[in-house]
Amino acid sequence: MRNTEIKPFFFQAGKRAVLLLHGFTGSSSDVRMLGRFLEKQGYTCHAPHYKGHGVPPEELIGTSPDEWWEDAQKGYATLKEAGYDEIAVVGLSLGGVFSLKLSLMQPVKGIVTMCSPMSMKTTDKMFQGVLKFAKDYKRFEGKSEPMIEQEVEAIREKGMPSLPQLQQLITDVRQELDMVYAPILVIQSKNDEIIDPHSAHIIYEDVESLNKQIKWFEHSGHVITLDKEKQQVHETVYDFLQSLDWENE
Repeated sequence: MRNTEIKPFFFQAGKRAVLLLHGFTGSSSDVRMLGRFLEKQGYTCHAPHYKGHGVPPEELIGTSPDEWWEDAQKGYATLKEAGYDEIAVVGLSLGGVFSLKLSLMQPVKGIVTMCSPMSMKTTDKMFQGVLKFAKDYKRFEGKSEPMIEQEVEAIREKGMPSLPQLQQLITDVRQELDMVYAPILVIQSKNDEIIDPHSAHIIYEDVESLNKQIKWFEHSGHVITLDKEKQQVHETVYDFLQSLDWENE
């Protein structure tokens, strides 16, 4: 099975550390290229996996946002325990929501959100994303189409009971944006097929950060870290990180 390759990563480089947080149904592979790019620029990068992510979809539907949030916090703790005192948090989609939430509880040098939602009107669209992930995962495993249809249908029938909690988590973080003071870069693709791009405006307008930037990308979809403009995204994140007030040179 090829999916054994998908693992969390910890690229050790300089004293400045970056916690990279993937999105819902995603994995560290969504931020791996960004992590390698930043490692080459001297940044230590760690990307944990949330429970039920990077594994078969049957495991995902039995997990909850509380468990994923716990894993995001453990990612921060892993860097601290390894001796990194200065940590920036960069998150894709749900990872960006967790980055904002983390900044309310822990000292962070800066925050980058990429295509991060601030509203989810219904859980139906989220569940469609789960089913798409299930199909893609099973294709990646090399299963036949009839087998894939059968297994995805079983997931559809079971459903994912924790999705309303995910909706609530996003709402709760949105209500606390005025408590966010860390420097922040908001990245959003104009062709985002998963979330409402207006979420980027909400984050940018509502945070209290004195140092805040917003950057729009014209030609990318939701997983902006792997799309046509990924190189520009890497460089934009790097420029922002370089602008922060790091104590460690």
